[in-house]
Amino acid sequence: MFERMAELAIRRSRLVLIVAGLAVALMAVVGAGAFDKLKGGGFDDPASPSTRAARIIDEKFGGETNLVLLVRSPGGRVDTPAARSSGRDLVTDLKRDERLGNVVSYWETNSPDLRSEDGRQAMVLAHVKGDTTQQRENARGILDTYTGTYRGDLTVQAGGGAAVGADLSNQVVDDLILAEAIAIPLTLVLLLIVFGSVVAALLPLIIAIIAIMGSFAQLFLLGSVTDVADTATNLTTALGLGLGIDYALLMVSRFREQLAAGASVDDAVRRTVHTAGRTVAFSAATVAAALAALLVFPQYFLRSFGFAGVGVVAIAALSTLFVMPALLKVLGHRVNSGRLPWAKARSAAKPANAQARTPLWGRLARTVMRRPALTALPVLAVLLFAASPLLNISFGTPDERVLPKDAQSRQVSQVLREEFGGSADSALHIVIDQPVDRASLVSYADRLSALRGVERVETSAGTRSAGQPVTTGRADAALGRPDAQRITLVSGLTPKSDAAQDLVGQVRSLAPPEGTRPLVGGTDAVLVDAKQSIADRLPLAVALVVLTTFLLLFLFTGSVVQPVRALLLNLISLVATLGVMTWIFQDGNLSSLLGFTAQPMEVSMTVLMFCIAFGLSMDYEVFVTSRIKELHDRGADNETAVVDGLGHTGRIVSAAALLLAVSFFAFGTAQLSFMQMFGLGSGLAVLLDALAVRGVLVPAAMRLLGRSAWYAPGFLRRLHTRYGLSESGPEPAPGTAAAVPVDAERATRV
Repeated sequence: MFERMAELAIRRSRLVLIVAGLAVALMAVVGAGAFDKLKGGGFDDPASPSTRAARIIDEKFGGETNLVLLVRSPGGRVDTPAARSSGRDLVTDLKRDERLGNVVSYWETNSPDLRSEDGRQAMVLAHVKGDTTQQRENARGILDTYTGTYRGDLTVQAGGGAAVGADLSNQVVDDLILAEAIAIPLTLVLLLIVFGSVVAALLPLIIAIIAIMGSFAQLFLLGSVTDVADTATNLTTALGLGLGIDYALLMVSRFREQLAAGASVDDAVRRTVHTAGRTVAFSAATVAAALAALLVFPQYFLRSFGFAGVGVVAIAALSTLFVMPALLKVLGHRVNSGRLPWAKARSAAKPANAQARTPLWGRLARTVMRRPALTALPVLAVLLFAASPLLNISFGTPDERVLPKDAQSRQVSQVLREEFGGSADSALHIVIDQPVDRASLVSYADRLSALRGVERVETSAGTRSAGQPVTTGRADAALGRPDAQRITLVSGLTPKSDAAQDLVGQVRSLAPPEGTRPLVGGTDAVLVDAKQSIADRLPLAVALVVLTTFLLLFLFTGSVVQPVRALLLNLISLVATLGVMTWIFQDGNLSSLLGFTAQPMEVSMTVLMFCIAFGLSMDYEVFVTSRIKELHDRGADNETAVVDGLGHTGRIVSAAALLLAVSFFAFGTAQLSFMQMFGLGSGLAVLLDALAVRGVLVPAAMRLLGRSAWYAPGFLRRLHTRYGLSESGPEPAPGTAAAVPVDAERATRV
């Protein structure tokens, strides 16, 4: 297969580039509509009780409250005649708006729960109609129409789930534009430093741009047939930029090696595709396998990252395997054009016997292997200390606090918590999808209202508090139907706190009216169900990742010890990364510098970051270990194989990791805190793996394992002999240009 790819690039290079150019243009046109196909949210399990409760409320009761309009009167209090008149006019307009339903206001009900404690603000509750995408668009239109100064008399601000979703969608686009504006120029500067040549530095960016264009096109196509989260754009562009550069870096480096060794352009292309091309293909398979594990989760936030992540990895790999060889064939020796001054000086200063010198990474490996315990234990201790905050980790789901402090929906939510006696926006919604007689309903509401932390329970039979009727509470007939009942439970507990989640469990365990099976929904119930759903499927996802990783590494190494060693070392670097992210984003350290509000770790984003970081770690594991194995198979002893293997690959891996980390770190500038966590965490994981694990822990482990590092039972050795893989593939015939030994340090500057 790789030989055919190389011959296609050599014989039809210009045709390949023309087809690629047309494909990129088509992908750009298709991808322009990607944002219109994407949805917000996606953190809920469609089969969970909270989601089923919301579905019944939508079908039978006009939908849950997902929009809160906070209204202020310029005259001061909302009970003045002028304020009441303007408020009723606003409510009339809202009820006429076809995008809204279930509009309830203070001026209609006179409920003290809909008025602030100081009497200066009032609430209007409503439900924005439509599915997730329609709600987002409807919410944007409603906010444009009604917020701000309304008819010169009222000041209106919007909050609630629909307003938060609209603000999140807008912020995702802004964060993406800023991150890419930072990442691309910085990446170009780093590529110039790495290659020392303008032309060589631009080639990886070409592949990265193709990957990004392809990622947007695939998001449009995926969004047309299934639910895809709008934040998937951030992941795919970061991965597309990072992996496109990563893979192209390997190809360009190997091509320059071959040219420096005296190979013709055609032979250099063949050898590059046959060696680095194989690495790219198997590396992409490793990353894709880790991301594919996300497909076991029911939340479309995670599933969409699985589909989109696998897609963008495939696009980056295919463009590298087909477009890059054609570019190298057309450029030939001009790939070194535009040599920069420092590269010329460094080349002139290199001694004639430079090929015999041990590169920096090789010297580091030799030092570690001489004293493996002395050098590895401090690194291991630091990584385990970094993981220690995981002992107190807690999980949550995104809410208004992930937005910047000046976001209107976040400001409204804060006012509701501080100045209103329990907010219906964060209430629990209990649905009984069966007939219930009045006496049973009242009895059930009394028992609910007696639970600790509950302020009131609203039903079609009246409002109850502490087991007693509330005379000022409303008996809303709209909460009851002959075949169903809806109950709203408002508490004074902090939303998503441990106490609020415990209350969900208490409500669900409370004996319901005879013959009924209530469903509990609402913000806190969604969090409880999301954590349970992910916990139920996490073992399967981990098992799939471990199994595919073990299988792939066995096929590369022929050892059953190497996969176990790789899994343990990767796990150490990952838990260290998650520990640092917990210390920052949950404990609030660096919050003033990064501009976020500390809160529990977002459960879906934590799982996502783990899968991505694990896949990228195995990417470098495959590249380094396969080169060590290749040298070992040629007869080198264990120490020589590790030292020379890291000497040939260490600088390439570290440079690739740095470039990939830059594309992730750029999202540290995001205004959404969970996107900051994703960017900083993924970038840190890549650097820890490339530097601490590959540079220190791998050679230390290999020294301690000795010959047992390559152990496998006899039947597995025979299996590997027949089906095993190799980074470099079969050796070229002696005497060919591709067989000339190459000094990677001298030829690539990488």
